Amino acid sequence: MRFRSFNLSDAKDYILTAFILVFALSLMISRHQGGIDSLRKASITTMSLLEEPLSNIRVYRQALNTNNYLERQNILLQDELSRLRSVEKENQELRKLLGYRQDNPFDLTPVSIVGKQLSGMNNVITVDAGTDEGLEEGMPLVTSNGLVGKIILAGKHYSQVMPYYNSLFRVSAKIQVNQANGIVSWPGEHYGELVMNFVPKTIEVDSGFVVVTSGSSNQFPDGIPIGTVTRTIPEPGKETQQIFLNPNVMLADLAQGFIIKFKPDSSIIQLQQQYNRLFE
Repeated sequence: MRFRSFNLSDAKDYILTAFILVFALSLMISRHQGGIDSLRKASITTMSLLEEPLSNIRVYRQALNTNNYLERQNILLQDELSRLRSVEKENQELRKLLGYRQDNPFDLTPVSIVGKQLSGMNNVITVDAGTDEGLEEGMPLVTSNGLVGKIILAGKHYSQVMPYYNSLFRVSAKIQVNQANGIVSWPGEHYGELVMNFVPKTIEVDSGFVVVTSGSSNQFPDGIPIGTVTRTIPEPGKETQQIFLNPNVMLADLAQGFIIKFKPDSSIIQLQQQYNRLFE
């Protein structure tokens, strides 16, 4: 195989052509510098116009990410605030219960509410104490604000309480100001309202009067607050009036309380039995 030898004379045409091209390009650039500057300005303007919407998109995305972050932080702060308020409310209630226990002469067993059924006529509340803690049927459940109900079923570790929002609940009561006696029950029509019956029309009753347990039935201790009078209605054809009460204890918010280890006086029970036998 033969290799062709390279001669400078053979490259003369190529070198000359390259030189002419370089000279022509330099001449064109020097003669049209203004046009190149205009082209450069036009390209810069075009890039600026394109950059502006892109920049707005970046700003929008950054603002959107910031907004999402702030929303998450706001949710976390609201949740933390809700927990703090709940803890504060619980602490206040526990302080009130502690003060009530210290000032109360009765034997009290603290309980927590572990179940509620407050959507019908025969409502019930479940507490976390039973016969192992010495609880029995008939013992009342109270808070520092007043009466809640009484135990109707007592198991070893849990008990069920009939609250005042129950169509079967009855409690002997009296108006604290004038000592007028009656029976407090729930008519089953409206939550947030109890009614006191058998109070004579001749007894003046005003809104704001406090109603407490009377102790007459030998089922509840005397003096436990029940509610506050809101209004009265004379009963047609009768010598009595109906007294409507706002309960002191809000069952929806109930979380803790005390069971009063109250037992009916056996001597009173014996007298009642003897009286009933007289008419048998």
